[in-house]
Amino acid sequence: MFPRWTNTAACAAATVAAVMTSGAAATTAQATPPKCPAVQVVAIPGTWETSKAEPGKGMLAAVADDLPGDVWTDYVAYTATAFPWEGEVYGRSKREAVDGARSLVAETAQRCASTRFALLGYSQGADAAGDLAAEIGTGLGVVSPDRVDLVGLIADPRRSPTDTLIGPPVPGAGAGGPRLGGFGWLTPHTYTFCAPGDLYCATPDGDFAARIAGFFAQISNPDPSLFGNYQQQAGQLIDDALAAGGLGLLHDQLNNSAYEERKRQIDDFLASGAHQSYPSYRIAPGGATPLTWLRQRLVGLALR
Repeated sequence: MFPRWTNTAACAAATVAAVMTSGAAATTAQATPPKCPAVQVVAIPGTWETSKAEPGKGMLAAVADDLPGDVWTDYVAYTATAFPWEGEVYGRSKREAVDGARSLVAETAQRCASTRFALLGYSQGADAAGDLAAEIGTGLGVVSPDRVDLVGLIADPRRSPTDTLIGPPVPGAGAGGPRLGGFGWLTPHTYTFCAPGDLYCATPDGDFAARIAGFFAQISNPDPSLFGNYQQQAGQLIDDALAAGGLGLLHDQLNNSAYEERKRQIDDFLASGAHQSYPSYRIAPGGATPLTWLRQRLVGLALR
């Protein structure tokens, strides 16, 4: 699924040069406080698009790089893996992303009283950015909701049918289940994008085997403070399964024959490229894609 990697070497070089030329006076010089941007964009790449060892930008670079005006863009570097054999379980990887993004927002918010924020995420990064947005929007975050102008979630594994979807209607919902509290005060500023056939954000309503797998992925690194939330999610999942057909339905979806069919469906999904289609997926008659739509919004924030 930290800040300003491309500026690190330049900043270090400038610091060394200043020390070499200032002599004894350098010991008493005061550091210049970092500049405060008008807008800080915090972007969280998707699974396998970045890592702690090799920070990357991924698909979101087309949205958030080289914006006009007084804007900073920070890309969150985190493990960004999905499977235990890659080094981290999904839940721990996602928590790293949430913690990293939260720290970026908190540091700037405390230092820069007038800076406003935008949160972006793709895939696992959308999962993390959406959780942080929900935290802020329900009044539990490190910054007031009125300082966040835009939340853009592409292929969010926790997409709810009640979220504001930009583009044609897409049936189903995120494989990880909805955020029970929603986005609170950030609801009017939060937009989600999901291409038809993308099982990460458009799992069919009756596919309880996928929903169960998604739920266990979400809690693969449980946070004790969220146990009540986990119980609510599990209860909702059980209620939905019982209403749809009960134990008989679950047996039909979890037996060996169903497993082989599911494996075929997943192979077809991965081969389809639906999850990687967002740079070309058209969401409006004029030809806008999720990436160009979000960039236009950010340009508007930068120039206002």
